Amino acid sequence: MVGADTAWIIVATALVLFMTLPGLALFYGGLVRSRNVLSVFMHCFAIACLMSVLWLAVGYSIAFGDGNAYWGGLGKAFLNGVDADTVSGTIPEVLFFAFQMTFAIITPALIVGAYVERIGFGFVLIFSSLWMLLCYAPVAHWIWGGGLLAGAEWSLFENGVNDFAGGIVVHQTAGLAALILAAFLGPRKDKGKPPHNPGMVMIGAAMLWVGWFGFNGGSQLAADGGAAMALTVTHISAATASLTWALWERIRFGKASLVGIVTGTIAGLASITPASGSVSPVEALIIGGVAGIMCQELCRVVKDMLNIDDTLDVFAVHGVGGMFGILMLVVFGHAGVTEQVGGLIVVGIFTTVMTTAIILVTKMITPLRVSSDDEAEGLDITAHGERAYDMIS
Repeated sequence: MVGADTAWIIVATALVLFMTLPGLALFYGGLVRSRNVLSVFMHCFAIACLMSVLWLAVGYSIAFGDGNAYWGGLGKAFLNGVDADTVSGTIPEVLFFAFQMTFAIITPALIVGAYVERIGFGFVLIFSSLWMLLCYAPVAHWIWGGGLLAGAEWSLFENGVNDFAGGIVVHQTAGLAALILAAFLGPRKDKGKPPHNPGMVMIGAAMLWVGWFGFNGGSQLAADGGAAMALTVTHISAATASLTWALWERIRFGKASLVGIVTGTIAGLASITPASGSVSPVEALIIGGVAGIMCQELCRVVKDMLNIDDTLDVFAVHGVGGMFGILMLVVFGHAGVTEQVGGLIVVGIFTTVMTTAIILVTKMITPLRVSSDDEAEGLDITAHGERAYDMIS
C-alpha cells in the first residue's frame, strides 16, 4: 500500500459523501417550495443510509466481485474475505469499498430531483433500493468492475468504454431513470411557483463543486499527476459552463439568475466527469462552454416539447451532460466511437428496461404518488409531520 494514495482516497471519500450530505440535499431543497424542503432532505438522507447498508450487504459484491461479464456475484457479500490488510491496487480494499459506496449513494440520490413534491416516501425507499442493486451495481460492474464493457476478455468491445468517473455509470443511468420516473408520475398540480430559497441552492451547488474534486480526482485512485489534472479540468469545465449558462440566459431572457449560473456549474461538472481522466484544460474549457448552453436548452425540450415534469432537470443536466462528456472523448481522440456509442446504447437500453420494470413492481407494493390533498398541503407535514418554516408557500 502507498500511504499518500490511501490518504488522498480517504479525503476523496469524505468529499463525495459531502456531495450528497449536505450538498445535493441543499441544492435540491432550495429549488422546491418551502412546504416540501424537509421531504427532500429526508429523501437524500434516507437514501444515503439505506444505500450504505445495501452496498455492504450485496451491492459492492455485485459491482466489484469476481463474477462474470454480467455481474460480480455474491462472493464479497458483507465484505466477505476483506479486512484491513486486503489490498486493491495501492489502497486498502475496504477504502475502495467506502469510496465506491459514496458513488452508490449519490447516483440514486440524483434521481430525487425528478420526483420531488409529489412522490410517496415508501416508494422512494423501495425503488431506490431495487434500482441501486439491479441497475446501478451491474452497470458499475460492466464498466469499472471488469465486466461486459470494460475491455476484458469477455467484453463487447476490444478496448472497453472510457468512462473515468461516471458519465455512463452515474449520470446516464440516473438521468434516464429520472426521466422515466417523472413520466410515470405525471406533472405536479402547481408548477408555477419559483424556488423558495435560491441562496440555499447556491450553497448546495458550491458544496457539490468542492465535493466533485473528490468525485473526479479520487477516481484516479492515486495521489499523482493524473489526480491533479482531473481536479483541474473539473474546475475549469464547471467555471466555464457557469458563465456560458448565465450568458445564454441573459441573451434569451434579459437577466442572468443565481439559480441559472449554479445550474450551469452542475452541467459543467456532469459533462467533464467521464472525460476528466483524459482531457486537457483547453479541452475542458470547450466541454464546459458547450455544456452550459446545451443543457439549458435541453431543460426546455424536456419540459415544453416532451411535456415531462422532470422537476429539477435531472435528465437535461446530469443525463445529457454525462452522455455529452462520453461523446466528447471521441471528438478529442481519447476514445473510439464504437466503444463510446456502443456503451451509451447498451446501458441506455438496459437502464430504460430495468427502471421501467422496477417502477411497475414497486407500484404493486406501495403507491407511487401521494394524494392531491397531501400534495397541496406539502410533503413535509403530510409525510413527515414537520415544517421547515412557520410561514409556508
